[in-house]
Amino acid sequence: MRLRHSDNHNLNLYYGKTFEGFSIQQEKGPFIQEYLQRLHKAMQWTLEDHSRVFAFRIDLRLPVDISLPDYAYTNKVISKFIESFKAKIDHNRDMARRTNKYAHNCKVRYVWAKEIALSGKPHYHLAILLNRDAYRTLGYFASEQSNLFNRLEEAWASALGLPVKAVGGLAHIPDNAIYHLNRDDWRGQDEFFYRASYLCKEATKAYGNRQHAFGTSRG
Repeated sequence: MRLRHSDNHNLNLYYGKTFEGFSIQQEKGPFIQEYLQRLHKAMQWTLEDHSRVFAFRIDLRLPVDISLPDYAYTNKVISKFIESFKAKIDHNRDMARRTNKYAHNCKVRYVWAKEIALSGKPHYHLAILLNRDAYRTLGYFASEQSNLFNRLEEAWASALGLPVKAVGGLAHIPDNAIYHLNRDDWRGQDEFFYRASYLCKEATKAYGNRQHAFGTSRG
């Protein structure tokens, strides 16, 4: 049984059924222990800030047959997406406080994993955690009204330097993507951690190209 990642000796492999008491998708293992630790911290930090948390999964893919800037094939693109999405959340909260001075704040926390498809193109899996007193749903995907899903799609278009219409279907919400976490409810936290543990698996990640395969919010 290998204990270190073969391509990155700074990473330790993890084979257990649970991590810090939370379930993980053991059949997808082995996992990267450091990634599981960072996922756990992101969840705990969010629950320290907010007693009720709205969490969801989203996948981001690159378009086919569209010319993209060179950075789209590096992790700069996921950084651009996150910064754009954060700015949209901040703007929405500012607008909400114009009509209700008690409108809730929302810090965006996230976990992302970069994987390489058989085509050689990268794609990203993310778990995003928000204050459930500020956001409770992604909204209707086909709606023209401003909602969380539209902001996600707009942020991905911005990151790629494309119009929103060009990224239709590239910001994908998978089945069973929504999770409601409460500070005093272990079961909800366990269900989310199990689902998000997929992002921490060793398989399908590329190393050795000076590009991180995994990232989380800090603090």
